[in-house]
Amino acid sequence: MNAALNPVASPHVMNTYGRLPIALTHGQGCRVWDVNGKSYLDALAGIAVNTLGHAHPKLVPALQDQVAKMIHCCNYYHIPDQERLAQMLVERSGLTNVFFCSTGLEANEAALKLARKFGHDKGIERPEIVVYEKAFHGRSIATLSATGNPKIQAGFGPLVEGFIRVPVNDLAALKKATAGNPNVVAVFFEAIQGEGGVNPMTVDYMQGLRALCDANDWLMMIDEVQCGMGRTGKWFAHQWAGILPDVMPLAKGLGSGVPVGAVVAGPKAANIFAPGNHGTTFGGNPLAMRAGVETIRIMEEDDLLANAERVGTRLKTRFATALMEHPGVRDVRGHGLMLGIELAKPCGALTQRAADAGLLISVTADSVIRIVPPLIMTEAEADQVADILLPLITTFLAE
Repeated sequence: MNAALNPVASPHVMNTYGRLPIALTHGQGCRVWDVNGKSYLDALAGIAVNTLGHAHPKLVPALQDQVAKMIHCCNYYHIPDQERLAQMLVERSGLTNVFFCSTGLEANEAALKLARKFGHDKGIERPEIVVYEKAFHGRSIATLSATGNPKIQAGFGPLVEGFIRVPVNDLAALKKATAGNPNVVAVFFEAIQGEGGVNPMTVDYMQGLRALCDANDWLMMIDEVQCGMGRTGKWFAHQWAGILPDVMPLAKGLGSGVPVGAVVAGPKAANIFAPGNHGTTFGGNPLAMRAGVETIRIMEEDDLLANAERVGTRLKTRFATALMEHPGVRDVRGHGLMLGIELAKPCGALTQRAADAGLLISVTADSVIRIVPPLIMTEAEADQVADILLPLITTFLAE
């Protein structure tokens, strides 16, 4: 291994990531290369970020054009592409208004603030928000508190109060946990949990939850940071249930690699914030907004939602057919190009083994292989993913 890649030889970067001994230099489509010239098929997309893959021939010149004009200006002024991107998101979501930030954490933090102010505006002094087991919403103190992972919460107490935690896909448990509590103001969940192990909320559950929120005057807040932006074959994963949320945080794939976050709100939440209630320096800057506008434009021109569903179905079918009868495999799940393969034992070692074989993946929740490639992935490339990964899984399970 090149000494420059050894964390011991680079002591100035905080030791916050368990990195693989790989340094990537460039990419093209669904393929990337490292400093040693080794090629990898990218089935991770920077953790569901690189929607259009790498060096997309339509995106690159658009970003170059924007960089030459203006990268940043603050929100003291109107930013034309903010209006364009907001309109695009409103049209595709069925909601009404958008706040822009830079990351998924910021979007989720803003959603939590919206819920609290919604409660305060109704006279509730100590608002409470329903969140879920295995959820992941970020690593700030508030979003960490909403997250359902004791391992990453450890060492950062006291956590923020005001959360009620329930299991996924169990409406009776939610009703029991909130019964007689007048302080509940919102329910906050991922349509498909990402870091928690690629756990989808069922259509029936989301529909039942929508009705429950309406009946109790709660905000329905759906975190689409990882599962949104076409990844499942619809613009947003909750759309498979035919429902509308009141608040929808977005990020990751919205800018195809340029940091962009957004909170899209419907009529019930769109006017909760007033000037001075919330803000950000970098959110909605011209470069980020151009990236979002161009990402959506290219996705539609290239029919990437249909591609995500078609290629994802092929990939899921290959994994399910090969693995579901194996006693060491618990499940193959997900939708479109957001797939999880749950094994019966921790499998973190597979990230390095896959990289050695020329494939980039991740393992989340200890035992779930996560596949979230660029939405431009072809069926032939999906077959390559399966051809590389399936033997690695079967060998690993035999050990």
